[in-house]
Amino acid sequence: MLLLNLPYPPSVNTYYRNFNGRMVLSAQGREFKQLVAEYVVENRVPKLGDAKLKITIIMRPRDKRKTDVDSRIKATLDALESAGVFDDDYQVEHLEVIRGEPIKNGKLVVTIEEIV
Repeated sequence: MLLLNLPYPPSVNTYYRNFNGRMVLSAQGREFKQLVAEYVVENRVPKLGDAKLKITIIMRPRDKRKTDVDSRIKATLDALESAGVFDDDYQVEHLEVIRGEPIKNGKLVVTIEEIV
């Protein structure tokens, strides 16, 4: 089982931007992906390849404002895939998202388990 403490991701509403009629990753999206990639390298997170996965995310928002628990999932799974933790987010067979208590700057506590 992997336990990751990741930065708080941008919402799906700010993850992409329309540029000349095309949807592209926003500056916030690119920054988040870079932070996750650096975390994976610095913490020597093992690569899980093409294994089937169970992922649990405890979302600890920055403050008590209302936020949808699903609005941060796309960025998180995309960043983990891009960082090479797993090959494709299609591998996620079980996904659980829990809203935790707010914490300054926010964060995600992510556990990833292989399904045997």
